[in-house]
Amino acid sequence: MSDLIDTFSARGDLAHLALLCWALAASGALWFTLRELTAAWRRFDDFVRELQSFNRRCDRRLGRAPRLDPDRDS
Repeated sequence: MSDLIDTFSARGDLAHLALLCWALAASGALWFTLRELTAAWRRFDDFVRELQSFNRRCDRRLGRAPRLDPDRDS
């Protein structure tokens, strides 16, 4: 690793090495953030589906008419 730094510093490309390190760190942070956001989105979707299922079971048990979804035209 020291040889690599010596090669870059001898050629005056230390700024390029720093830029590469910054780009790799930024790309890694973006990848991690997108992965976590996707997982959170999936968990929220699962929660909403379970809540909808729970509401349907309660409506059937109590003999209520099914709730209409305002987003659908049925």
